[in-house]
Amino acid sequence: MIDKAISQFIDEQEEPFSFDEWLIDSAKKAGQMSISTHPCTFSHPSARKNKNGYVTPIIADVIGRNDGLLRSGNVIVQRDALGNAAAIKIYKFLHLVMEGGQNLMNHIKEDSKLAKKLLAGRDEDYTTLRNGFLAMLDGETKEVITSSKIKQVYFPVDDDYHQLSILSNSGLIYHLKKRIDTIRFSDEAKELREKKRKNMPSDEGFCELYDLTAIGYGGTKPQNISVLNNQNGGKAYLLRSMPPVIEKRSIRFPKRDFFRESIRPYDVKDTFHALHTIFKTDYNNVNIRDGKHYRYQQLIDRVIEKMWDVRSVAESQYFEGTSQLAGYQRIWLLDSFVKQRESEDNWLDELCDEIARWILDGCEKGLKKSQLFGPTELQDIRNIVEANKEVLR
Repeated sequence: MIDKAISQFIDEQEEPFSFDEWLIDSAKKAGQMSISTHPCTFSHPSARKNKNGYVTPIIADVIGRNDGLLRSGNVIVQRDALGNAAAIKIYKFLHLVMEGGQNLMNHIKEDSKLAKKLLAGRDEDYTTLRNGFLAMLDGETKEVITSSKIKQVYFPVDDDYHQLSILSNSGLIYHLKKRIDTIRFSDEAKELREKKRKNMPSDEGFCELYDLTAIGYGGTKPQNISVLNNQNGGKAYLLRSMPPVIEKRSIRFPKRDFFRESIRPYDVKDTFHALHTIFKTDYNNVNIRDGKHYRYQQLIDRVIEKMWDVRSVAESQYFEGTSQLAGYQRIWLLDSFVKQRESEDNWLDELCDEIARWILDGCEKGLKKSQLFGPTELQDIRNIVEANKEVLR
């Protein structure tokens, strides 16, 4: 025999079987089934035929690219077919994989030596047999006809629209099912689950897929949908398709400025209100000064508290490409600058000046007066900030 796969195919036939007669008969019937990568019957069981004739069986021969997309061409899958269920055996025969890796249909299409050896020298001439089997690929040459039972989408193109018929890649559907079945039911997975159940050690792990949904095509007659659908009993899987549960962030790493984004006015309004009350008094004594210093320290403590909060999320939320933070704030807040933070003081001096300005701006804004403080008051605040230098590192 020409190829081991063909020999095995013949041996598996249970009824009395004459390969020569079957081959000639199959070439005549092959056109009753059409190869398709995107069978229209997955959209609607009755979509194959309408008043304009049979819907064109689409064969998407797409080149694979390493673009990270799950699409036709990027996953090697088996081509499907639809049509007369009685011709399923012919489809299986034409998709037997020969030595060298190509299936028999490709050999016939390319007019290979193997195809000529198989089809030549029979009661029907080679060309008639070849054309008969290639009729299963008529979708590559026929006029394109769609069906009203297929979902239609008008897609904008320049100043006009292009009408698209949305079809399913059945090869991808059942390739996914095959992968899921391997994850769930393979002997290796069963063995590892059994080890877990018995609390036995293992160097390997296994995967679990939750919230799967089974979908059926064709009801009690999956063969009316397609060959692949029939081979899988008309059942496929849908993965969970829900919006991600986004964790609410109570702490956000600042993009531009710590003092505008990380400390809300509401968080420190009571402290500033107390300072405003002190500044409105008409006298000055040690108690007033101690009161102001206490409130200044409260604000600095709030800055330090927020500093630790922001540092805790820096690794997961900081993006160098989009950050507009000033250099001294990056050194202050990011762990990648720890050595520089501990060994240098220039950034810290700049930070202390910024904290002092932030306190003064908050006081003046609350009192609705500008240039309220003179050099003495500014230096007073700066001295208190300086006293907290080591805590700010």
